[in-house]
Amino acid sequence: MSANPEILDRARKRDTSLPYAGAVTPQEAFELLRSDPHVRLVDVRTNAERDWVGRVAIPAEQQAAVQWNMYPGGTPNADFLGQLRAAVPGKETVILFLCRSGVRSRHAAKAATEAGYTHCYDILEGFEGEKDVNGHRKTVSGWCKSGLPWFGA
Repeated sequence: MSANPEILDRARKRDTSLPYAGAVTPQEAFELLRSDPHVRLVDVRTNAERDWVGRVAIPAEQQAAVQWNMYPGGTPNADFLGQLRAAVPGKETVILFLCRSGVRSRHAAKAATEAGYTHCYDILEGFEGEKDVNGHRKTVSGWCKSGLPWFGA
């Protein structure tokens, strides 16, 4: 593993009670992806969210889309781990899990860790972040608010 050891150490120490390797900020996630082509981002949002809201703009070979819940209906993706194994076969790969606001990505990081992946990290705040006082996202926190590369629908 050659990903930035300082960032990964900070991610592990951020909350030592996590059932996975750690949690990174959106900026730390981008730096890990930028500095090491072997790091993978796994976007666990629904296909509809990615299509209608936007996607991260990083090289295609560094990212995978594996839905945690299915759209429509929000039912759990029964084949999440099988699809993850197909997308990221190496269990030693540093995987950064991303969702809308940082909830599903935590569950995905935990499930992947329980399945034997050893370097699973949640991206705090998610793609869109928390809602503002008017109920809008992308204005308070998250990948988009941080000014990191993304493209909209």
